Amino acid sequence: MSDASPPPTWGPLRSFGRIKSRTLKPRQAALFDTLLPTVALPDPLAGPLDPQALMPGAKEVWLEIGFGGGEHLAAQAARHPDALMIGCEPFLNGVGSALRHVEEGRLKNVRLHAGDARDVMKALPDGALDRVMILFPDPWPKARHTKRRLVQDETAAEIVRLLKPAGRVRFVTDWKDYADWALERFERTPGLEWLAEAADDWRTAPDDHVVTRYEEKKLGDTPPIFLEFRKV
Repeated sequence: MSDASPPPTWGPLRSFGRIKSRTLKPRQAALFDTLLPTVALPDPLAGPLDPQALMPGAKEVWLEIGFGGGEHLAAQAARHPDALMIGCEPFLNGVGSALRHVEEGRLKNVRLHAGDARDVMKALPDGALDRVMILFPDPWPKARHTKRRLVQDETAAEIVRLLKPAGRVRFVTDWKDYADWALERFERTPGLEWLAEAADDWRTAPDDHVVTRYEEKKLGDTPPIFLEFRKV
């Protein structure tokens, strides 16, 4: 594992919308004071992040970018107690929901960042991650807003830097245009190969997929599209 690569020089990207939509429920608000300090990542702007220092002995390290309400993050953490699950979400109500899942599951392998995932990515060393999960990111469907989408060429290249050999990235969306957009950028990024061999590979949820409340709302213009890539 090497951290010799210079950090990316991308500029500001507002790839998410509201930070808070409603008043936090009393229980969630209390968890911000009691639980969050124990599971929060160190400030990624303060210096490099060492996954082994965050969870000594972790067999794998996963990153979920934009975990929404935290259902998927918590479920995967429960299934893989030996893996460090890093979750990033700027939406404070989502962070509150995730804290509730962490508490109810008594999860010890989750670390949360209530902010921009790209700050965390820049602070992680080369080859730090086994998996990157991007599930139903904001589609920014209007043409003039596509520059705000999370998946850009720079983001894809940074994911390649962070993945271990044979590490995987999963992208899921329920917007056709964003699926095409993401596929184009991931496929033209050196070091990634798309694992699909037939149409069912992107139409059918992987065996370990966890359905979230957002997915159940069916707000997009297509059934979920699952794109899986591997670092080569």
